[in-house]
Amino acid sequence: MARGELQLGDLEIATLEEVWRAGDGDARSIHAKIGAGRGNTLQTIQSTLERLHRKGLLARERVGHAYVYTPIESRDAVMARLIEGSLNRFSDGRGDGLLAAFAGYASKADPQMLDALEALIREHKRRDGEGSA
Repeated sequence: MARGELQLGDLEIATLEEVWRAGDGDARSIHAKIGAGRGNTLQTIQSTLERLHRKGLLARERVGHAYVYTPIESRDAVMARLIEGSLNRFSDGRGDGLLAAFAGYASKADPQMLDALEALIREHKRRDGEGSA
């Protein structure tokens, strides 16, 4: 699947979270963890796993009569794609709105998260500086 804009529903996100947590899973095991509690049938979980596979987020391998699904992309990579897609939909080509939204979000963060953010920014600046030298 091409790496175009990614859109995920609530059940798709919950399913991905469970596969990331477990490392892999088949429809029955994922249904037992998240589907039954949400009122979803096994068939719904199977369909959700298939959609995530078609979207290029899960690999699958047939084991016996079932498919076992494993993540292709990390949680961080998927979050970055979702954020990028949202920004592209709302952006007018400038970063002002992004920075304003991010500053509002960051203002609610605890001090440790802000320290981690500062460290990430320093690391990105250092890497970008090395690439342009």
